[in-house]
Amino acid sequence: MAFDYSLDFDQINFREQPELYRVGKGEQGVLMVEPYKSEILQHWRFKNPEIATESSDKIYSMFLDYLKHDDFVGADMARKFLQMGYTRARRYANHKSGRKYKSNPQNAGSKSAEKEARKEVLPRKEDPIKAKAAAIFKVKWEEAKTNQKYQKMQKAHKEQYG
Repeated sequence: MAFDYSLDFDQINFREQPELYRVGKGEQGVLMVEPYKSEILQHWRFKNPEIATESSDKIYSMFLDYLKHDDFVGADMARKFLQMGYTRARRYANHKSGRKYKSNPQNAGSKSAEKEARKEVLPRKEDPIKAKAAAIFKVKWEEAKTNQKYQKMQKAHKEQYG
């Protein structure tokens, strides 16, 4: 089942109401689901390999702790932050500004302008420091998503709640 963006995320504590949580695809909801967002976000950094190592180790440790306490939602959120560490670091490794597409300030905000701007991809210039940071997060993300207990809990959550 898709991630449910219609929920009032400001009012829901997903630790108390895990039945409302939907896994969704990839990183969906990573910056919305509380109290996990607040618990994990403060540790999420990818500026360089040293910081990425410290960050990914901490978040992976949190992932294991959530699993230990049979908290699937927390574990899934930690997995999403690890994935996001990889994807964001890769974005900055490829594009110093973090932007892949050239923006068109003349028509900013319009749907057609967004579509038009997306046609022009900015040139890639590899940042080896960010690339290393991304690789560090990718290892932890792979460990998390292939963890057997996590996979069993994910399957059970999806069967029970959708």
